[in-house]
Amino acid sequence: MRPIRDIAVVAFGQTDHRRTSDELSEVEMLLPVLHDVLDRTGLQTSDIGFTCSGSTDYLAGRAFSFTMALDGVGAWPPISESHVEMDGAWALYEAWTKLLTGDADTALVYAYGKSSPGSVRDVLTRQLDPYYLAPLWPDSVALAALQAQALIDAGETDELALASVAARSRASATANSHAQLRGSVPQGDYLVRPLRTGDCPPIGDGAAAVILAAGDRARELCERPAWIRGIDHRIEAHALGVRDLTDSPSARLAAERAGAFERPVDTAELHAPFTSQEVILRKALRLDDHVRVNPSGGPLAANPVMAAGLIRIGEAATRVHRGESDRALAHATSGPCLQQNLVAVLEGDAR
Repeated sequence: MRPIRDIAVVAFGQTDHRRTSDELSEVEMLLPVLHDVLDRTGLQTSDIGFTCSGSTDYLAGRAFSFTMALDGVGAWPPISESHVEMDGAWALYEAWTKLLTGDADTALVYAYGKSSPGSVRDVLTRQLDPYYLAPLWPDSVALAALQAQALIDAGETDELALASVAARSRASATANSHAQLRGSVPQGDYLVRPLRTGDCPPIGDGAAAVILAAGDRARELCERPAWIRGIDHRIEAHALGVRDLTDSPSARLAAERAGAFERPVDTAELHAPFTSQEVILRKALRLDDHVRVNPSGGPLAANPVMAAGLIRIGEAATRVHRGESDRALAHATSGPCLQQNLVAVLEGDAR
């Protein structure tokens, strides 16, 4: 979808991502991030026109768990609020459409996930087809390994190339104080062949928040807004057996509809939790060696479930804010083997 109203990311904040945060509830983990993005803009909760969140009850283990997080936002006086059972990137998409209608000029988007209390590999199995795949309990790493092996068999990559993706990501994360893993991290033993520990994302807890604003309001709140020039998301077949796991046509189509191919981008934040998925996304999104991919370290450095996709948009926007990027691509995914993909194109004003 192409915008009919100028809307920008004006602030982004995230937690320091950790392997476990047993001493904190979801609200306690989220509250400092919400205060951070509001402080960056000088806004108060009462100034926000629309609020949208992304999370999953499956991680929390209780129904409607997202309502408890509203304690951190403040739901009184009554606010205009919504929630998606998806990564926060999709909550941002809903907020973007809300601002397009003109019903609001500002929006607060947040997402959070605590993976440490249980086995996130098993929890993600609940995304699968309930009749044919889910009863077999193939976990998320096993499915990613099938995809990686398909890539290797097709001659698209090899284990050495995958290891170089991991090494580059963790090296980039050295400058990211919020990353869970950074610097020289060993590739480790096989987790599920051909994927080693270093090819897979860390399990951890974290939260993130973004503030969107429209038109002149965005320029009042941010010196260099990151304008969302295009955003789109697409989904592929639920059944893995009818898909070509070495390609991502949904990511390609989302990028095309978002206008990513109209002009080159200089930065790309890819939600590729496994090294093999970066290989697929680079090809689908036409990213050559001139594009800096995941300068934050990406999800191989920190992968809080339900927040990692929103973080990709926030990291790309932050580089536009700082003048380190003029045109950035942000990508988010959900489901097994890149089943659902969202692509946003962010630009800064000409300097």
